[in-house]
Amino acid sequence: MAIHRETELYVPVKAFLERLGYEVRGEVRHCDLVAVRDGEAPVIVELKRSFNLPLLVQAVDRLKHTDRVYVAVEMPANGRAPHGLAWSDLSRLCRMLGLGLMTVRFYKRKLPAVDVLCEPGPYGPRRSKKAALLLMNEFRERSGDYNIGGSSRRKLVTAYREKALQCAYFLHLHGPLSTRRLRELTGNGRAAGLLQKNYYRWFRRVKTGVYELTPLGEDALMTYAHVIRDWNSGRLSGAGAEIASASQDDSGSAGDPD
Repeated sequence: MAIHRETELYVPVKAFLERLGYEVRGEVRHCDLVAVRDGEAPVIVELKRSFNLPLLVQAVDRLKHTDRVYVAVEMPANGRAPHGLAWSDLSRLCRMLGLGLMTVRFYKRKLPAVDVLCEPGPYGPRRSKKAALLLMNEFRERSGDYNIGGSSRRKLVTAYREKALQCAYFLHLHGPLSTRRLRELTGNGRAAGLLQKNYYRWFRRVKTGVYELTPLGEDALMTYAHVIRDWNSGRLSGAGAEIASASQDDSGSAGDPD
């Protein structure tokens, strides 16, 4: 059952803290809730019906009073976090800001339940060497910048898609080719695996170790013709320039799939 006012969060949060031995007061120096326990720094809780940016700004401002600041929001009946995120995402954000996060779930026939999803405190995210390596590999293996930052629900030109396009391009130029020949033309030692996996369904095996282009592959060459034009323009370095050079050496023409 959805609440109508953030003040409805006060009583269950107050009862929760009182069970832990705190003395609680509401609206103290503009703080929604202040709780005190002997010998400890005060706890401040800011209340909002739903998790939002103004709540975080308000809570961060309360850190000037104490390092024990929580935000408390209603847990919806469906259990979903707002904004299409997960509660773990919101918890991580709160920890990064030095805040704690509480949720309050209301029921028709029993008392509300308060759950502490994360405690306030210093946040030190663990760096992942693997994630950093994958990021840099993806960056370096792309031949150019073909995506608009912030895009969603559109096909991106990734390093993997470029490698598939390289294979499709040479199959378009020459017809069926062996995986060995495609490795030589593209400079991609993993070309055979890419063709066998056939993630985009651009390729069809005509016999052992030999592949041809499917209609979907031909369509892809039209869709990503701008990428191939860059390979053939001579403006690129690295993989893109190698593809242009290989196509010219092998066919005598830089042939545009358009």
